[in-house]
Amino acid sequence: MAEAQADDERNIAEGVDEDVVEDNRRIFEDWRYMTVAVAAGLYAAFHMAALTGLSISSVTGIEIPYLPRFPMETWNFRIVHVAGALILGFLFYAPTAFPEDESGETRMLGLIGLALAVPALMSLGVAIWFALQINSGVQWTGLDPTIKFRETWLFGAPLWIATAGSIALGWFHRRVRSGFAIPDLVMCICSIAVAAYLIAIYSTLMRNSTGTPFAPIGISMAAVAGSALILEMTRRVAGLALVVISAIFLAYVFTGQYLPGFLNSPPIEWGRFFSQLYTDAGILGPTTAVSSTYIILFIIFAAFLQASKVGDYFVNFAFALAGKARGGPAKVAIFASGLMGMINGTSAGNVVATGSLTIPLMKKVGYKRKTAGAIEAAASTGGQIVPPIMGAGAFIMAEITGIPYTEIAIAAILPAILYFVSVYFMVDFEAAKLGMEGMNEDEIPKFSALVKKIYLFIPIVMLIVALFMGYSVIRAGVYATLAAVVVSWLTAHRMGPRKIAKAFEMGGVMSIQIIAVCACAGIIVGVISLTGVGARFSSVLLGLASTSQLLALFFAMCISILLGMGMPTTAAYAVAASVVAPGLVQLDIQPLTAHFFVFYFAVLSAITPPVALASYAAAGISGSNAMETSVTSFKIGISAFIVPFMFFYNAAILMDGTWFEIIRAALTSVVGVYLLSAGVQGWFLDARASWITRIALMGAALALIEGGIASDLMGAALVAIAVASAKLIRGGSDRGSEASTT
Repeated sequence: MAEAQADDERNIAEGVDEDVVEDNRRIFEDWRYMTVAVAAGLYAAFHMAALTGLSISSVTGIEIPYLPRFPMETWNFRIVHVAGALILGFLFYAPTAFPEDESGETRMLGLIGLALAVPALMSLGVAIWFALQINSGVQWTGLDPTIKFRETWLFGAPLWIATAGSIALGWFHRRVRSGFAIPDLVMCICSIAVAAYLIAIYSTLMRNSTGTPFAPIGISMAAVAGSALILEMTRRVAGLALVVISAIFLAYVFTGQYLPGFLNSPPIEWGRFFSQLYTDAGILGPTTAVSSTYIILFIIFAAFLQASKVGDYFVNFAFALAGKARGGPAKVAIFASGLMGMINGTSAGNVVATGSLTIPLMKKVGYKRKTAGAIEAAASTGGQIVPPIMGAGAFIMAEITGIPYTEIAIAAILPAILYFVSVYFMVDFEAAKLGMEGMNEDEIPKFSALVKKIYLFIPIVMLIVALFMGYSVIRAGVYATLAAVVVSWLTAHRMGPRKIAKAFEMGGVMSIQIIAVCACAGIIVGVISLTGVGARFSSVLLGLASTSQLLALFFAMCISILLGMGMPTTAAYAVAASVVAPGLVQLDIQPLTAHFFVFYFAVLSAITPPVALASYAAAGISGSNAMETSVTSFKIGISAFIVPFMFFYNAAILMDGTWFEIIRAALTSVVGVYLLSAGVQGWFLDARASWITRIALMGAALALIEGGIASDLMGAALVAIAVASAKLIRGGSDRGSEASTT
């Protein structure tokens, strides 16, 4: 009896919810672990309290000095949000990967680190002194020479010395993986000093002086140090790609006056620029606004799902549904990665979470290493466009465009379906060409057993229902998180106080990367808005459109992919939306269509060579060549590159039209994706297709893009040609084989 029950509850997915530890992430023990665990948990809990308006004083009615009162002032909340992520990041992530031998720290470098702590503490102390003076009524202005001297030499100079010195020293300082590194602790102090000063200044009316001669020099000096800390943190958690792009944009601020053509910009004084960079025109702008509200909330939600082992259930459910299909594990990867990637904020992170299970199984049933990795990369990337969360992209789009979130989520339904349909067809045709079969019934979980636990989908369903009932995103996210706790009580992974605390800790750690990336993207957005290069880029698109609108769209596609390479989804879209989307809107393209066009290609940059983060992560798991995997993932997702042009030419794909128009657009676009996939893979009517058939199929697919009657009829005619040529060639080969047999 017990054996039969165990067989019914057979699980393939185990460990999907386990935390993935990067090569440069520290693993603490004893009191150090307790210290960072409490810090991470409090950081996540602080955001949950701030977003829901709960505090000790609001619950008990007792006012406790120096504790935050909610709701917090917006700029102060975002400053604390960024500073907290930097502090946690420097505690958890080392500048480089840990060596296998883990030799101890160099004593002399440790002493230098202690020496750098002196100016760091000095800048922090002076920032607090300034705050006390301002609070006591001292008039603060950038024109006062005494204040300028104090800000420059007592606050700014020590802060720069400590920041630059600790970043440089971090590269050479060696420390065991379980210990704190002194240079990183210095950077934590610098992060606090930047936040303390900016909160003190912005709490007065001095925020209105940014970009003017009245702005205190300390704002600019704090912004320089803060930007350097953000760039260093981004390099540690997301690699060099985004850092290099940010550095190029920053260099453009001061070199644009020497560049020709539309790149030429007026000269900008460094103090004026940086006094505006750490405001809502840059780092504290749309990307941080979203990361400090929606993204952090859904990261906490994902952490609660992870702590209750719901991720394992999602993957097992996908195996039960698709495991027996042709090339089963590849189909499983599509479903599982779509579910997990919707919540996960990065394509590469989703690859690591689900690919460690699906890639080995794909290799086992016959897929080549590069193909197995490519399928997982393409599937994980697609999760970023699946509503309702869309890897947090939907919330950034709503913040930037002002379009209601529910309208964006509804518009995303058909593009997401088309993406996964295209990947499914490509995978299925590949399995057919290789003569693959599905997994055996005794190798996969039993669907009947998993259906009994269908209630584990309740948190996701509740989130979707709450959003479309008109609840705010924050309230819907909180309800879904509470539902995850309640649902866990029906499983073996019941969440009590200890597991809830662990979930908050996981949420704090998981948020580090995406918050650092969003802050870094804010630097780029700030450069674009403060230099006006985005408007000049729009004029270039207008010029191209006068020649050919399709050429302008193709150029916009290339720039969106180029800007998105090496970035997580949120940063890729935020940057591309600042540069490309305004130009498309000036072409009289609807804002929703323009931003979806940009968003789609920014997401696809994760599988576009030469810099394809999702493909590189998958190659590391599959053991294949990274470039070969990225090229293969590009091929698997090639049909998806046509989808944005589909909804440009046919707005019904974005749910803009009558029901008849939407249904017809859905049917013709699915058929078009099928035909394009068949043409690319060379497989049609359960047989290999000739070049004539493949050309006809691809021509038919392109004809179905526009969605008009004439183009649909042309597509139908080309399909008829493809069918006739396929049957004619197959009939000739069959007669030839019969003759040879005779």
